[in-house]
Amino acid sequence: MDPPKDVIDMEVVEPEDAESDMEPDSDNDENEDGTPKAPKQVYLPGKTLAEDEELVCDESAYVMLHQASTGAPCLSFDIVPDELGASRESFPMTAYIVAGTQAARTHVNNLIVMKMSNLHKTQEGDDDDDDEELEDDQDDVADKSELKKPQMTCALIKHQGCVNRVRARRMGNNVFAASWSELGRVNIWSLSQQLQAVEDAQLLKQYEQQSANNETKPVYTFSGHQQEGFAIDWSPSAEGVLATGDCRRDIHIWSPLEDGTWKVDQRPLVGHTASVEDLQWSPNERSVLASCSVDKTIRIWDCRAAPQKACMLTCEKAHESDINVISWNHTEPFIASGGDDGFLHIWDLRQFKSQKPIATFKHHTDHITTVEWNPSEATVLASGGDDDQIALWDLAVETDADQASAPAENQEEINKLPPQLLFIHQGQKEIKELHWHPQLPGVLLSTAHSGFNIFRTISV
Repeated sequence: MDPPKDVIDMEVVEPEDAESDMEPDSDNDENEDGTPKAPKQVYLPGKTLAEDEELVCDESAYVMLHQASTGAPCLSFDIVPDELGASRESFPMTAYIVAGTQAARTHVNNLIVMKMSNLHKTQEGDDDDDDEELEDDQDDVADKSELKKPQMTCALIKHQGCVNRVRARRMGNNVFAASWSELGRVNIWSLSQQLQAVEDAQLLKQYEQQSANNETKPVYTFSGHQQEGFAIDWSPSAEGVLATGDCRRDIHIWSPLEDGTWKVDQRPLVGHTASVEDLQWSPNERSVLASCSVDKTIRIWDCRAAPQKACMLTCEKAHESDINVISWNHTEPFIASGGDDGFLHIWDLRQFKSQKPIATFKHHTDHITTVEWNPSEATVLASGGDDDQIALWDLAVETDADQASAPAENQEEINKLPPQLLFIHQGQKEIKELHWHPQLPGVLLSTAHSGFNIFRTISV
């Protein structure tokens, strides 16, 4: 199969092309006219650069940093759980994801199952785990960098309409992906064949030939939503249970059947008055679900109750405008929310009736489009948005007036930043979604109109 032109440009780009955690470039001590150059500064978002300044990536701030391009941008992706082991710290790393394209033409969209492999540390000489493995090969390969070149293999599934959002879930020996289409349908796909194909070049060739003649069909499709939507989430504790929300206001609950299909409750959960933007199941209570909406509310539901009575808690006016995203902490009763107002709020469900967040951060200068708690560090989360930055936060950090730090030219500006702000990652345009990799501690993946980043900072 010849993939559509919108998605064949797939490559992993070397990190020096990134523009992340940047500082104005001043490698030479003097300007052309002999006057001394200004010292290097830490770049803060929103700062206007002088004509003789440019941004360069400070690679020393990263343990790993790689970029990937898929041609057509992907609005959404999810990490595919693998069987390579938990808490993998050694390099090179491997990650599997499923992403959905937003191509200019509706009929050339795809789900892309990707294997990113041979992901080495960014800094030369840092790969302690790798060097012994490479020694035997260095006599045969003149350029060591060739051995460390990241690899990406992709298997495509044709998708009707742009993929608004996609979520993956391992069930038994199979991995399923649920995708929201702009055409108003929700599809569930088995990814077994594609995950096998990305492991072997011959299998991939066979898969592409078969796909050219017989398009992969979803294992189940629900067309009962009255409008398209974005909100979708698999339950982490009830296998096969799914929740989907649409731009009308409706939330439907899906339950798996023994024949491998799903039963969708046609009665929507009653409560929201505008588009449901995001859904999150509780990490430890099977029947409890959180939602956020354009109606500025966050709602907590108990799906055991009748749909018209399922809304148990409501926080009115949780944001000043549309609430785009929520994330439920894995171990603490906290929910993080991000909205069009640029605010990041932290809510304690034990104090939810007070209608007041326990923490608020106004760092982003545009819509927050993605937020997620770190699955292994309960106080750490990441947020991203239309201001082209990803912020890493640690709520456990407190202001320390006596803390010593290396002086910077713009230290006064830096001191104004909240102490909980650990790191600012840049270089992507219009960031849409980010995820911590649950099996690679500290590793983040993010998608934007400009492509994917996979990175780990020295801060987390």
